Amino acid sequence: MQLFYNPSLDKNTREFLFSTEESKHITRVLRKKEDDLLKITNGYGEVFTAKILEANIKRCKALIIDSEKTIPSPYTLHLAVAPTKMNDRFEWFLEKATEIGVHEITPLLCERSERKIPKPERWQKVLQAAMKQSLQTYLPQLHPITSFKDFVNTTTSELKYVAHCGKGEKAELKQKIQTDKSVLILIGPEGDFSQKEIDLALASDFVPVSLGKNRLRTETAAIVACATVAMINR
Repeated sequence: MQLFYNPSLDKNTREFLFSTEESKHITRVLRKKEDDLLKITNGYGEVFTAKILEANIKRCKALIIDSEKTIPSPYTLHLAVAPTKMNDRFEWFLEKATEIGVHEITPLLCERSERKIPKPERWQKVLQAAMKQSLQTYLPQLHPITSFKDFVNTTTSELKYVAHCGKGEKAELKQKIQTDKSVLILIGPEGDFSQKEIDLALASDFVPVSLGKNRLRTETAAIVACATVAMINR
């Protein structure tokens, strides 16, 4: 099944136009014609069935004939991750985390961050493509880049964890996760969180956790955390 994305659709929508890019994909790549059916999500859990009215390469027109609301997952996962120096590695994390099942992502600006300039428009496109490819109907929410201090002082969640490689007692993340809860996990930059940041997280009621014995890259650590939470909640 091919899934399309249009955030403007709601239960009151009747007819709409696809973008030029998607119109070209529908008509030239998929070779769809008038009266063929397509599936579209608005990224908020709703799936629409649409019939093509005009298979135009520049402005494909469609009519909504049915819609349904998908049930959201009983848990939520918020990953706060320091963007990597190489942007393609961070985009890889965004793609894979979306496929696995992340709900919110906050890029963190840390003391040792090597990338301080975000690419929100590019990152948003990666999330959208991954959502469509994995046939999901909820688009992860991408928050603006936020300083570590501001983030840990203002955020709330039922379960809050900081994954770091520093000294101190830490439990395995898989041993701490509970099902059907809102979970927030902090993942640091390539040089890890500073001790000052770790102390600040602990003072803000974050629980220190380990992701295993191996030393992981930032994007790998984030995916391991994401997969651990998802598997425990399946």
